[in-house]
Amino acid sequence: MNLQDYIDVGVSTDLPCLQSRLVDFAQRLEFGYVSVALGLERPGEAPRFAVLGNAPKAFQEAPRKPEDLRRDPVLMRMKSTSVPFLYDQNLYVQAGCGDLWEEQAPHGFRTGISVAMHLPGGCHFLLGVDRDGPLPQDDGDLTRLFADLHLLAVYAQDASLRLLMPQAEAQWAEDLPALTTREREVMQWTAQGKSAWAVGQLLSMSEHTVNFHIRNVMRKLDVGTKHQAVLRLVEAGVLDRS
Repeated sequence: MNLQDYIDVGVSTDLPCLQSRLVDFAQRLEFGYVSVALGLERPGEAPRFAVLGNAPKAFQEAPRKPEDLRRDPVLMRMKSTSVPFLYDQNLYVQAGCGDLWEEQAPHGFRTGISVAMHLPGGCHFLLGVDRDGPLPQDDGDLTRLFADLHLLAVYAQDASLRLLMPQAEAQWAEDLPALTTREREVMQWTAQGKSAWAVGQLLSMSEHTVNFHIRNVMRKLDVGTKHQAVLRLVEAGVLDRS
């Protein structure tokens, strides 16, 4: 691969462009399928994912039990490593999950390489490529393949943070309880570092009333401090980041 191939992935202008370039890149390495996912985790809540790729429609629409996702050895390993690793039937059998491999193999997911990158703030980037046949047996060829995909993950992560993050964050916003107009105003000024007294002066209300609204928001979001409430609202796009 040329450096420009990686750069093109990183500067993709929209999601269709990113998907097209990822698929082309993967196919040139003889992988039929490629997927990227951006995940957000918050304490006490289910992770949110935004996914992009060219997996077969039948595979995407196949029902998956939450417990199967939790025991999938590829997903489990991606949670704890940041280096590329390969998977095949042996990995699933050794993990006692041969049935999961049998379910995905007919769709063309027999052998693959996965890469995970773990970022601050509970953000995780995942890249996976899959093929219907075996990986190269020569150590030199396999090493170059791993290096190509690791570098691809770096550039794909950059594009995904720009293009997929809004989708992942939107899921947080959808699950938020409704805030009143006053609560939003109070929290917006609080997010800018204003004290309860200063917010009261700006919004023509007493400090007691400001604290009342803040406590209501904390209760709705089930958090322990106003700073946690602000962080949750900013991450969900409810408050401006400035």
